[in-house]
Amino acid sequence: MILDLHLHSELSDDSRAPVEAYLKVLQRKRAERPLDGIVLTEHRQFDLARDYRALEDRYGFLILNAAEVETDYGHVLVYGVNRDILARFDFTDVRLPAQDLITEVGRLGGVALPCHPGRPTVGLCDHYARKPPLEGVVAVEALNGGSRKGEDARVAELIRRFDYQAYGGSDSHLVSFVGVCATEFEAPVRSMDDLVRELRGGRYRPVDFRRAR
Repeated sequence: MILDLHLHSELSDDSRAPVEAYLKVLQRKRAERPLDGIVLTEHRQFDLARDYRALEDRYGFLILNAAEVETDYGHVLVYGVNRDILARFDFTDVRLPAQDLITEVGRLGGVALPCHPGRPTVGLCDHYARKPPLEGVVAVEALNGGSRKGEDARVAELIRRFDYQAYGGSDSHLVSFVGVCATEFEAPVRSMDDLVRELRGGRYRPVDFRRAR
């Protein structure tokens, strides 16, 4: 099962990509990017009422909702967002405490994973250079579709040093980039509960489809 775990629709302030347009691209490019679904990670927000089941039925892709938040250790993707997590954290806060976020999200039924850790300023690598490492990190984004030269190599060293699990996502803000990086799971994922369980379990790997474009 292959999912793009990191992308943004027009609901994010820096993207103009409609969700349906992403699905049309994936449908057209199945041979190059054989994805089964996407996880929308809108910036600094989460709406429990957001529902894409009609698009799932129309296009045959799984569509799940998560969030990308900003912390004192860089950007983090939060999966399994629920009422308890939203009551505990203000996702609009651009200086959320990363250690509290990782610990509490896990306790409250979700999982919080640092994304694009090799990116300057907003990635984990820069923060680890001057701060203690975080506890309880399950995985980091080893492949990011928006990475620049050298960033993925920094992440590879981070993973080697701390023995983190690796995942991948396109970080797409443009329709054409959906699915260029993704995560392949050994087990089926049909819901957010499934996704959180599998992310915690570690039975997955990042996959790179950029060469197939």
